[in-house]
Amino acid sequence: MLIFPSTGRASRAQMRRSEFDADALPHLDDLYRTAMRLTGDPTRAEDAVQETFLQAWKSFERFEPGTNCRAWLFKILFHCVNHQRRKWFRFPLMGENEEYLEANLASPEPVAAALTDQDILAALDRIPLEFKAVVLLVDVEEFAYRDAAEILGVPIGTVMSRLSRGRKLLREQLAGAARAYGILKDNQQQ
Repeated sequence: MLIFPSTGRASRAQMRRSEFDADALPHLDDLYRTAMRLTGDPTRAEDAVQETFLQAWKSFERFEPGTNCRAWLFKILFHCVNHQRRKWFRFPLMGENEEYLEANLASPEPVAAALTDQDILAALDRIPLEFKAVVLLVDVEEFAYRDAAEILGVPIGTVMSRLSRGRKLLREQLAGAARAYGILKDNQQQ
């Protein structure tokens, strides 16, 4: 019986796969949830997440261990969703004359207990994508402004502006539901 010496290829590939599984796979549910909110379609969300993991696997040797794998994966996800969106709809995600405003950032207002998750998700789905993306990253996924800016490929001031405007749009969207639940009176400001 002949025994061939190991070339090290199998063990190196197994180690790479093990590292990828340990670093990337724990974020699968977060990525899918965000993709679902961005696309509104389970099939498209699955496609975007699958493409994200494929791109991450292909470039995993360039990933620096010890850095934020979650932020790296979200950056790939947003790139994939934007790329797919251009193919799906043939229109750009952001306007050419993007408005950059400095935001007066207050902490988000607490959400009343009577509002349901469905109310909040429906309101989130009704705001424009560029605001929704920032709200999802900062308020839902709890990324720092700097990380959200890097993921979206925009300046941090744009993240702050979009977050402020996105939160304002959500408050406006949720005002009707709050009134229906008796949380906000008609004479109260939003």
